[in-house]
Amino acid sequence: MRESTSIAPDRPRPEVKDRAAVGPMSSTRSRFERALRVEWLGQTIASLCWIVSVFVYGISSTGDWLQLAAASSWFLANIAALVAVETD
Repeated sequence: MRESTSIAPDRPRPEVKDRAAVGPMSSTRSRFERALRVEWLGQTIASLCWIVSVFVYGISSTGDWLQLAAASSWFLANIAALVAVETD
């Protein structure tokens, strides 16, 4: 006999209030909670300080452009980690 992959009829279905708990507001709250973590804040502040320091000291060589590219990439990676959808 072949098993069905659909939800069994005797299995309880989630209530509407349960579905609302996983809606857009919970993902926003989750992102906000991740943004307040020390590791995310520290990484983001450090990358922003690096970017600012490049402009404070001036861009006068290829190395300065590489420093700016590295700092910007680090900052963008931090932002991408914040908005990435968690599968857990």
